[in-house]
Amino acid sequence: MPERLPPADWRARAGLAALCDALGAGEGAARFVGGAVRDSLLGIPVKDVDIATVLLPEEVMRRVKAAGFKAVPTGIAHGTITAVLNHWPVEITTLRRDVTTDGRRATVAFGTDWREDAARRDFTMNALYADPPDGTLHDYFGGRADLAARRVRFIGDPHARIAEDHLRILRYFRFTARFGTMDPDSADYRACVARAASLMSLSRERIADELLRLLGVADPGEVVAAMIADDVLRPVLPEIDAQGVARLRTLIAREAEADVAPDPLRRLAALLPPDEALADQIGARLRLSNKARARLRNALAPIEAETPEALAYRIGTTGAIDRMLLGNAFQVTDIATVKDWQVPRLPLSGGDLIAMGLEAGPRVARALQALERAWIAAGFPAEAETRALATQIIVLELRSTQ
Repeated sequence: MPERLPPADWRARAGLAALCDALGAGEGAARFVGGAVRDSLLGIPVKDVDIATVLLPEEVMRRVKAAGFKAVPTGIAHGTITAVLNHWPVEITTLRRDVTTDGRRATVAFGTDWREDAARRDFTMNALYADPPDGTLHDYFGGRADLAARRVRFIGDPHARIAEDHLRILRYFRFTARFGTMDPDSADYRACVARAASLMSLSRERIADELLRLLGVADPGEVVAAMIADDVLRPVLPEIDAQGVARLRTLIAREAEADVAPDPLRRLAALLPPDEALADQIGARLRLSNKARARLRNALAPIEAETPEALAYRIGTTGAIDRMLLGNAFQVTDIATVKDWQVPRLPLSGGDLIAMGLEAGPRVARALQALERAWIAAGFPAEAETRALATQIIVLELRSTQ
């Protein structure tokens, strides 16, 4: 009796059955593949649905449109079409085989052999297929057994799989942190350690994206510790050491204590030495956005504040929570104070101060700064009390110029 996928909500999404019919799934021309199959077997929510098919991309485009769905040629050169079903995307990819690879990208040819398509994938747990009509599983490389054993295993020779795409080193550790169990003695782990220097050939954007995905899993502490101990990240991030791992583990515990969702960028800040200038350099090296780099700097900068609210006002709620969880400001218990706090705006402007009798000019900016400091110290009062504070500041300002 063949094994089948368990019933799942995602398989009943509007339009999916019609799409599969259009692709000839009933005749074996299309199957679900990858994460949707893997996650269904694990009993966890499915986010993305991917379909593999023997149909050529142009035929996929034609059938998707004929079925009344939008077809987007997102990666048609590599055989991928995105069908949009009621505002959610389904990626459809023609079966492929690698012609040439250089560790960063591959030249592919289209095929019709399901096993050959499975053989070019990274891990056995990602090479599981299921027939749309009844969920019958197709497992060519023992992925079902590996999934049950929580074992992340490359398909075939791990060195060969890594040579095809060096990013698979980081993917191995991410999948181990999310689905697997650490086994430093396995051939897969040893191959990743041995080939770590090849990460230098990848773009920093790809490295950053995969690293942040790794840091976003529930608890990557054990895996990251192993990566640092065995110098996997040294080629691209030599600044991270065992102390950084200790800070990461402390942060993960504090996130749980404060009931705050894991945040990859905050966890990266924990791994880095507590030096805002160095954090900015590393952010630039990883080609992070200006916004992400600013957040790293804020998380590690020595910003003073009298209260949690004052800190949140000055650097934002996210920044304040970063600093509290990283142990750089106040206590974890103070997070509740600002977690759902709406950062207020100073009720008065420079124009209001002029209307209250202050002459336009440099003194307005000086008085407004003084008012903001007094307003923060007073606990962000409403407009009436703020006006009383402004009156006192204006009087002092006028006296200082007499």
